[in-house]
Amino acid sequence: MPCVTAVRTSVLPPYAAYLRVYEPLAAFPEAERAHWQAYAAQRGAYAASPDTAPSALDERRRSLAELVTVTPKALPERESRDALVRVADGVTYVCPSRIRLRSWLALEELKEDLPAPLLDAVLPPAVREQAEADWERWRGDHPDTRPWILTRTWHVPVRWFLLFSEDDRHFSPSLPPAPPTAAPSRLSPPSTPSAPEGADSGDRRSAPPALYYLTPMAQARRRLARGYRVLRENLEEGPLVSGVEQVGRWLEEFHPRSLVELDYGGLVHAIPEQRLAEDRSAAEVAEGIAALRAGDGTRAGVVYRTVTERWRAVRERLYAN
Repeated sequence: MPCVTAVRTSVLPPYAAYLRVYEPLAAFPEAERAHWQAYAAQRGAYAASPDTAPSALDERRRSLAELVTVTPKALPERESRDALVRVADGVTYVCPSRIRLRSWLALEELKEDLPAPLLDAVLPPAVREQAEADWERWRGDHPDTRPWILTRTWHVPVRWFLLFSEDDRHFSPSLPPAPPTAAPSRLSPPSTPSAPEGADSGDRRSAPPALYYLTPMAQARRRLARGYRVLRENLEEGPLVSGVEQVGRWLEEFHPRSLVELDYGGLVHAIPEQRLAEDRSAAEVAEGIAALRAGDGTRAGVVYRTVTERWRAVRERLYAN
């Protein structure tokens, strides 16, 4: 098997959560399918792991490192040919990174979120104008494109939890670093040269906790449709209802035998591990929907406030020193 080099940088992953769709290889056009098939074969055991693939963290670090330059850059110059890969029941699933596409979409959100003076300081107008011109030209050539990954910083939108059940939840506690090996004695034989900085340090690295949900596309669509129906029948039109509808439209763009994943991603660095272990947001949202369906608006309101206030507390850390 070809050697796979893990990217190690000092760049911390962003405090972001990710909603991903992994499509089976059969969903891709033949030429693209061949690329992803070879790509997945190179990943080998990583792709077959039930835990979040190590390449997820590498992808986040690499995408950030590519933008660290003297001259401001709004997005990578070329589209990524990387992906996250899963193997389940002998079937290979691929989630293309499409970092350049996601950077364009993030730039649109950034213009709405940041005051103009701050936006100009982060990305000068000339840089943004060039990125916007490239976006319009690219979108004209690819009118049906869509990202396989949705990203939200400092929180998980409540609507995302509608897709999952408690049975889809996977939590892995952090792993402490292995104790250092004893220093060689004066009589020990010469050791091999130490690995250069940035090389694979194996089990000596500690691993942060991980929390994600994974479910088949059919289940995700079914749960979302049921939740959307309950919300439409009991609530006025608003951000929650319209947001659920947008997620439903996005899911319809993908192969019906895909997998859907909600990954807490970099948020595991912003939330104490004990709270992560106790987090049952998807189960609570399901409880709230069930209460609303049964006509218990009071209970549904309590559950909704509990979940939203928990995530509001996480978002407030954005403004902390």
